[in-house]
Amino acid sequence: MNEIEIELSEVDPQAFFGEQNKTIEQLRIYFPKLKIIARGNKIKALGEEEVLEVFEKRIDMLVAHFGKFNSLDSTALELILSSDGSKDYEPTSDKESFILHGIGGKTINAKTFNQQRLVELSKKNDMVFAIGPAGTGKTYTSVALAVKALKEKQVKRIILTRPAVEAGENLGFLPGDMKDKLDPYMQPLYDALRDMIPSERLASYLEKGTIQIAPLAFMRGRTLDNAFVILDEAQNTTHAQMKMFLTRMGPNAKFIITGDPGQIDLPRRVISGLKEALLILKETNGIGMLFLDDKDVIRHRLVKKVINAYKTIEHQN
Repeated sequence: MNEIEIELSEVDPQAFFGEQNKTIEQLRIYFPKLKIIARGNKIKALGEEEVLEVFEKRIDMLVAHFGKFNSLDSTALELILSSDGSKDYEPTSDKESFILHGIGGKTINAKTFNQQRLVELSKKNDMVFAIGPAGTGKTYTSVALAVKALKEKQVKRIILTRPAVEAGENLGFLPGDMKDKLDPYMQPLYDALRDMIPSERLASYLEKGTIQIAPLAFMRGRTLDNAFVILDEAQNTTHAQMKMFLTRMGPNAKFIITGDPGQIDLPRRVISGLKEALLILKETNGIGMLFLDDKDVIRHRLVKKVINAYKTIEHQN
């Protein structure tokens, strides 16, 4: 068994380890094959040489982050420990990642490198595709960008839409009118908005049509101008639906299309409009494309494990 000892000479060990040694506890979770001991300003680890090399690199990244931001919160720990060792997934500073102030002065930030890239791509392109698995923040970040644009009067309205695909459920059997049936399906969009806009103002925006949330079929025949438009769950569009949506773009419009090609609910043999659009438009100037992955997941740490487990099974099949 090999052993390494790392001296924390550039940081305050107590602050680095955190309350109740949370940093050490996270290290033990991510490196279950190592025996990790923290004493004073030193960390000792025992185990196989290859694992120790990765462990030492992660400690270096954690120390570098702590030195840069003078803190090491749970989000930074998750991102760095689950990264591939590059700096691409190192969290950005609050100043660099800030998007807008939400309810109660809460700051809404881009929390990962790729979320920050989504912000930058949206500045440079009027149409952006943000592709990635559940929990990568693609929809939430997109909604934040839309609210920011509305607050700064860059656009006059926000339009949020989804294809109304019945993901294993029959909407016809749900009670109420069409709005009652569809509102639960649109709930993630409402949830994001409620984080960013006071409830009374949000209700007013919805009543006046300043913010519109509707199924994709309702976009047919419209010209979407002076608007920030988000098509969510785009993997469930057909060829015709995607073409229809993309050609609705009017003057002074911003489009963000989000989706997860791994969660298609379309009938068998129906080609996803999202997958097709990515191929057709990949060389088109003015259109940005961003691919997030499990390293951008900011939900519970088990979500990453679930995604990886399913990837393994799908590759086997």
